[in-house]
Amino acid sequence: MTATPVEKAYVMLMVADMTRALRFYTEAFAVTVVISSPHWSEFILAGTNIALHPGGGGNDTRTGLGFEVNDLDAVLQRATEVGGRIKSSPRERPGEQIRVAELADTEGNLITVAEVRT
Repeated sequence: MTATPVEKAYVMLMVADMTRALRFYTEAFAVTVVISSPHWSEFILAGTNIALHPGGGGNDTRTGLGFEVNDLDAVLQRATEVGGRIKSSPRERPGEQIRVAELADTEGNLITVAEVRT
């Protein structure tokens, strides 16, 4: 038996307020919105499909989602300007050659944000 092809893969984040959540991602990061509705929104960020779905409670929720950026400080500043919250301040991880922080979006979804250090 052969494997079944997958047409599209996505990461789904649960949100309490679709409008607020989609606004956060479009204003904090350079995303391309594919679908926008009260029941399902989807955008592409660095080649990854990320979907937003109602049902979140606004509590901090680990997602496993991570973004690699060129300027961690600028990203954190912009994200907090549009409603995000820094959950862990930037810290050096010399063994991994990164500087990393954790950010919560407006819905409490936790995102790891890392800047590669050389």
